[in-house]
Amino acid sequence: MAKFDLTSKMGQYLDRHLVFPLLEFLSAKGIYNETELLKAKLDILSKTNMIDYAIDIRKQLYPDQEIPEDLKQRRNHVVQQLAELQEEVKPILKIMESEEVMKNMENMRDSKTLITYLSKEFKFEIELIDSLHKLAKYRYDCGNYTVSTSYLYFCMLVLPPNDRNYLSALWGKFASEILYQNWDSALEDLNKLREYIDSSPNQFSGNSLQLLQQRTWLIHWSLFVFFNHVMGRELIIEMFLYRPHYLNAIQTMCPHILRYLATAVIINRGRRSALKDLVKVIQQESYTYRDPITEFLEHLYVNFDFDGARQKLHECQTVLLNDFFLISCLDEFVENARLMIFETFCRIHQCISIGMLAEKLNMNPDEAECWIVNLIRNARLDAKIDSKLGHVVMGAQPLSPYQQLIEKIDSLSVRSETLCALIDRKLRARTDIRWGNPDF
Repeated sequence: MAKFDLTSKMGQYLDRHLVFPLLEFLSAKGIYNETELLKAKLDILSKTNMIDYAIDIRKQLYPDQEIPEDLKQRRNHVVQQLAELQEEVKPILKIMESEEVMKNMENMRDSKTLITYLSKEFKFEIELIDSLHKLAKYRYDCGNYTVSTSYLYFCMLVLPPNDRNYLSALWGKFASEILYQNWDSALEDLNKLREYIDSSPNQFSGNSLQLLQQRTWLIHWSLFVFFNHVMGRELIIEMFLYRPHYLNAIQTMCPHILRYLATAVIINRGRRSALKDLVKVIQQESYTYRDPITEFLEHLYVNFDFDGARQKLHECQTVLLNDFFLISCLDEFVENARLMIFETFCRIHQCISIGMLAEKLNMNPDEAECWIVNLIRNARLDAKIDSKLGHVVMGAQPLSPYQQLIEKIDSLSVRSETLCALIDRKLRARTDIRWGNPDF
């Protein structure tokens, strides 16, 4: 399974705190050596203020060794520094204690008006915001994500969007909401970040590489939201496939994200129309990234190789079972992938052997027959099962009037384009003759 694991690629674009859930998952799955994972955790923790957590990991790694003195001293330093920062921003913390004041602040969309209000009522000094931002980051590094969220929220209310700390506060609050698993707020922060990145190119001094880097980070961080929020599987398709800047970032920087986009399209029955666009992208990027999930779609919709698709579906189950973001989608994925195989097979064949279909769906014949009966009933397919012969007989499926109209419009559109091109060529030829005649 290690060859399909994307943690090393994903970790390059994630905050170190966001890597911990992935390492915990790998530890539970036993894909890698536990000692190596503990060393990786300790290495990441050495760059944070989570000293107690680091001590616990060190005890697991080296049970016979004493805790180093410098680690104990660092713990005391962190506690002392935290107390100093708390004291420095005490005036702001008093303001934050009042729910009424916070509601008034939320209603003031203009930061200048808000600062004037706070200065007049509470003798607020804007310089304290830098200290609050520093305290929020310190709290975040200590693993106090809920406290960090409230501090950063205050910063975002007061700071204008062009302030040097505003973007940092956006990223910090987004990470804190993810780690606190507050998915509704995390989705709001995701949208704010995307709008800020897309609508404020001047903030990046026209540096297209930095802009690309920001979008790549956002793509990776957003996976936490998309695979946990109830609307996530719809939103990931809109953002990754139909927003050109983000699709370009995926193709340029991180084609491995196609695994998650492909999974979202497969499990989302309402977005089957996206399959055609997705398959095009998968084909374009097949030389840079392939895995069983993308290959499953290629086998089914490009090569119409049902045996290959069946084999890849079996591999897909292993991939999903060992992927931090996708494990919760396993049952839905298998159900919808089988449905896609069945639908594609039915478009090509009119009479299908249940035994052959069961083999292609990785099911036994009785289980397959029961599954097909339920599918025909629920999806209202025009099909019948001949139990004696063990066949599924597909009925004629005439196009609906709406579909017929669409096809006629498409046909007229093509013919109109052809006629326009013909007229254009004739006019161009006539113009060339005129300009080429010296006696004209």
